[in-house]
Amino acid sequence: MTTPTLPTKTGHAQVNGLRLYYEVRGVPADGVLPLVLLHGGLHNTLMDAPVATRLAQGRQVISVDLQGHGRTADIDRPLRYEQLADDFAALLDELRVPQADVLGYSLGGGVGLRLAVQHPSRVRKLVVVSSPFSSTGWYPEVATAFQHLTGALADMMKPAPVYQTYAAIAPDATGFARLIDKTGELQRRPYDWSVEVSKLPMPVLLVFADADSMPPSYIARFYELLGGGQRDGGLDGSGRPKSSLAILPGHTHYDLFESPAMITTVEPFLGP
Repeated sequence: MTTPTLPTKTGHAQVNGLRLYYEVRGVPADGVLPLVLLHGGLHNTLMDAPVATRLAQGRQVISVDLQGHGRTADIDRPLRYEQLADDFAALLDELRVPQADVLGYSLGGGVGLRLAVQHPSRVRKLVVVSSPFSSTGWYPEVATAFQHLTGALADMMKPAPVYQTYAAIAPDATGFARLIDKTGELQRRPYDWSVEVSKLPMPVLLVFADADSMPPSYIARFYELLGGGQRDGGLDGSGRPKSSLAILPGHTHYDLFESPAMITTVEPFLGP
């Protein structure tokens, strides 16, 4: 992975009661929209800096620490996909970015989906990496693991990068256990966005690993909701839907986002 470069701009924006931390990498290019990067659960901008750097070749990339993650201090409200999406839409207002491309991984993929549903005019293209459209998408053992995702795991996770990077940049490193509690509570909540997903107006690229945390049948259903897999594409490609699906070999849910294969898959879809 590319060695991360320092962001060209950093700051905090006051949105919806949050002091939301953001970073901007790269320089504006004529005719190229900025790319929004939404991290996974317990991740942060420091962990994802190598990915942001690679994607910032030829475009601006806006990274953010979602509520309670990284440099964004937590506030007295639960984590909700819908609220996190509204937070980011408010940040785009603060940055005077009327429209962007959006890439979200895992938890961030859920936020990206809600951003596209709730603020469709703000999203030109959407990339969803290893994230379901409903809470029933996870394999049973993954759903069971969410039942045990609580702050009691905080000490056990201290050697892991998710804690090490959090402790290095968070306003209060003791908040990690609370972040795990809130993340677990979010992941245990039932939801089903299938109807809303089927109505998304923008092109969507789904990126999954061939050994992901969701079964291939569910991934195929996700693609079908977006108009994919309904007919033969035709010799001239005229039967292709506007959205696309990539299942990348040799990866799992936990290493896909940092892989070079994810980057090289995403870049042609985003285009100029």
